[in-house]
Amino acid sequence: MAFPPRPKRLLSLLAVLAAVAIIGPLGVNAASGDQVAEDPAPTAEAVGPAAEHGQLSVCGTRLCDESGNPVQLRGMSTHGLQWYSQCVNDASLDALAYDWGADIVRLSMYIQEDGYETDPAGFTARMHELIDEVTARGQYVIVDWHMLDPGDPHYNLERAETFFAEIASEHGDQDNIFYEVANEPSGVSWSRIKSYHEAIIPVIRQHDPDGVILLGTPDWSSLGLSGGTNEQEVVNDQVNASNIMYTFHFYAASHDDYYLDGLARAADEIPMFVTEFGTQNYSGEGANDFAMSQRYLDLMEDKGISWVNWNYSDDHRSGAVFEPGTCPGGPFTGTANLKEAGEWIRDRIRE
Repeated sequence: MAFPPRPKRLLSLLAVLAAVAIIGPLGVNAASGDQVAEDPAPTAEAVGPAAEHGQLSVCGTRLCDESGNPVQLRGMSTHGLQWYSQCVNDASLDALAYDWGADIVRLSMYIQEDGYETDPAGFTARMHELIDEVTARGQYVIVDWHMLDPGDPHYNLERAETFFAEIASEHGDQDNIFYEVANEPSGVSWSRIKSYHEAIIPVIRQHDPDGVILLGTPDWSSLGLSGGTNEQEVVNDQVNASNIMYTFHFYAASHDDYYLDGLARAADEIPMFVTEFGTQNYSGEGANDFAMSQRYLDLMEDKGISWVNWNYSDDHRSGAVFEPGTCPGGPFTGTANLKEAGEWIRDRIRE
């Protein structure tokens, strides 16, 4: 059965109206003509997506709101917080919430590559701050444990247990938190990845009994497709836990019908969440393939698969939405500082 049509951007409109009521008239971005709030709207969470839908849960193969109705979330992922923290500030978060109308923000915390392992306390504190910032804007948030290399998630298991215990104990009573416990496992079997998930889920559940947990899949969260297998390995050996979803990542210029068809098959059997995708190649750069990207978006609309685009930064690669040099001073609203991919994905989120 086709997923019900997504309402046009009512929630972002409500958020903007709330901002108007609180802070007064809207300003106009001179470069684009888009109307944007001049200052943050600290109480806009009262009408944001998280208040609208409440505590989400997994119902069958779908993500559902607190009333049991299917819901599809659309949003953006940050780049690595150790490199692009300047791209996650009051002005940029306001733009993502009130100008873009994003339902969800993925906060990507690398473990290696000068990330969490270099300063666990500092990165955990930063994550707490950003969760609060996103929550104040009425959005859902994905806490992304961005393990990448080494590809065996067990390498960082003790760190993950410490981190997720701290995050869940602080935010587990909120209804807007997703826990993505392994970004892109690779080089190890599904049984090995599954055993990691089985170790980390109870750590979170001690503090958050109902938050949705997002589970990485084999071969860079491709459901095994990038390793020459397919989704059936996961489908036939699922993790025995409630309120879990399996992740899928794709880059449209690299991942063609073989991947699209695999996602379609998987979504009919297990709950899927696309926590990362791009319109470029798998390195997040090169030419955009908007036609293939739209085919993925159409499929996700039909199947009710929530999605998050990579990435909300001013990195030089084509996959970053902003032109280089944007983040230190903005502006982040409108389209003047957006790359081609940024303008395209902003339009899709605002639809």
